[in-house]
Amino acid sequence: MGKRCEPRKQVQVPVRIFGTDEQGHIFSENVKTVDVSRSGVKLAGVRAQIKIDEVIGLTYGQNKVHFRVKWAGPPGTATAGQLGLLNLTPERPLWDFSLPVGIMDNFRPELRGERRRYPRVKCDLPVELKPEGAANMWGKASDLSVGGCFVEMPIPLNHDAKFEIALWLGETKLHLKGEVASCAPGFGIGIRFVGVTTEGAELLRKFVEATAKALA
Repeated sequence: MGKRCEPRKQVQVPVRIFGTDEQGHIFSENVKTVDVSRSGVKLAGVRAQIKIDEVIGLTYGQNKVHFRVKWAGPPGTATAGQLGLLNLTPERPLWDFSLPVGIMDNFRPELRGERRRYPRVKCDLPVELKPEGAANMWGKASDLSVGGCFVEMPIPLNHDAKFEIALWLGETKLHLKGEVASCAPGFGIGIRFVGVTTEGAELLRKFVEATAKALA
């Protein structure tokens, strides 16, 4: 299984989280951190019920970053109201306090297949979306798997919206069909690919594997 070897700092500071809860309703809450690391944070005092792997926004001061929910304290237990979040863009500035530096963190949840069917890798790919009955939209894919991606865009589409999507994998423009799996207002959308052909899946698989090796 493996565990994190990245040190965490016990610190309580106020932050705001926002996004879409498990009922599809938009929420915004002021909560506090419990501990912080270079790639994640644990929060306490969360009232919204949020699905595991949902992408939510977090602001601290003037800085804003999006996180993926990796753990939630079960209701009725001592950890109820707590969330464990993974920073999707740890290279962006967020905290105004120093964090401990330890052994390199080899924990890679996107490759463990805990709850995902497909491994994901971080990326920076231009994306074109063609929603049904609407004008084309542009964004940037910040993570990618054979089954879907997260696209950064200021005005997200509605949950379950369907569209055509074009990804630039190197010099190849791959056309796919997709639907919105999750929304993070102010950040973007999680996309689930639909009806991927064998050829398309193979192109995605090769790109994900090559990117994973480059990032290793």
